[in-house]
Amino acid sequence: MSNTENQKEKLVEVKNLKKYFPVKGGLLQRTVGYVKAVDDVSFDIYKGETLGIVGESGSGKSTLGRVILRLLDPTEGTITFEGTDISNLRQGKIRPLRKDMQMVFQDPYASLNPRMSVGELIEEPMLVQKTLGKKERKEMVIELLQKVGLGPEARLKYPHEFSGGQRQRIGIARALSTKPKFIIGDEPVSALDVSVQSQVLNIMDDLQDDFDLTYLFIAHDLSVVKHISDRVAVMYLGRIAEIAPKHSLYDKPLHPYTQALISAVPSTDVTKKKEKIKLTGELPSPSNPPTGCSFHTRCPHAHDRCHVERPELTDMGDGHFVACHLYTEPEPKIEPETV
Repeated sequence: MSNTENQKEKLVEVKNLKKYFPVKGGLLQRTVGYVKAVDDVSFDIYKGETLGIVGESGSGKSTLGRVILRLLDPTEGTITFEGTDISNLRQGKIRPLRKDMQMVFQDPYASLNPRMSVGELIEEPMLVQKTLGKKERKEMVIELLQKVGLGPEARLKYPHEFSGGQRQRIGIARALSTKPKFIIGDEPVSALDVSVQSQVLNIMDDLQDDFDLTYLFIAHDLSVVKHISDRVAVMYLGRIAEIAPKHSLYDKPLHPYTQALISAVPSTDVTKKKEKIKLTGELPSPSNPPTGCSFHTRCPHAHDRCHVERPELTDMGDGHFVACHLYTEPEPKIEPETV
């Protein structure tokens, strides 16, 4: 994994990104509201780094990834890739950029066409992009299969002949076939056995160095994200609650939601007693989010300001940002250890 302190060239810039899905109702099926899946999100991804996105189910992680790749059109905001604003590009103009932006999906069973051989699956993106000749495509397929730990003979087989972990390796090889610069992993190991997860993560880590890749890694497992990420962003109800270098976030989480998530991660260190923070209530509906801070309905430290004013991301130093009124004026600043 690359050190982002030494490499600060931006690859992706996301500014005030929103994705609202209309809710239809009544006999005429008119729009009666919106599901605010992604609600005013901003961050940068630097070349060569891995940015992890974590949060509960329904927090908007997967939708965010799909909007960044323009698999879904944004409602508002801008997405800039290598200095080019791709937010409103038509499909004809964005298609040439697809070779530089790829996705590894969550379900290795559903993301591969069962009627195509492994070789055909990996070769297909190269055919679409018309980047290589027939001989070069075959050589690339064999090379990619070896890179992900599968032999050349795998190209003649079909997806049903492989295990879940092997299928995900095929999915990774397919994503690499156009030599992309940026890959989004949408919970790529959550459907795999724990024993297989580390193997796939290590392969992704090695490939990042070999192909000079930049990752956006989406997951709900904080220990997985810690293993592979340089920085981590925590999402709650469509917004970023906290974003920081991984060691800063895991060693000294600031947002009460981040503290609760990290307190729930099992620890192998028997010398340290870690008290779990239990959150009350359920995740509010993204179609009817709370006013002010969206976390105030479950936060043990919520006060009047949290009910009416939405907190913005505040720079706490060393690349650590948090959206919480506990750390901004006029409220007194509360140290992380006492929150």
